Amino acid sequence: MSTYLNIGLIITSIALVASVILQSKGAGLGGLTGGDTGGVFSARRGIEKTLFRVTIGLSVLFFGLAIASVIVTV
Repeated sequence: MSTYLNIGLIITSIALVASVILQSKGAGLGGLTGGDTGGVFSARRGIEKTLFRVTIGLSVLFFGLAIASVIVTV
């Protein structure tokens, strides 16, 4: 069981990192370093909205798997 949880954590973490990088890709290189783009807040539409929700889902899944992994190993 622990092996399956670890594999799930690895896959989820890779997907989570990829989704975060894809989100900041639209902000330019300054967005990766935390620089302000100078723009006003804009509503998320289309693929940005979907990617935002996927990132939230992946983060919830990641924390759930991490907690389950700790419970199983104890």
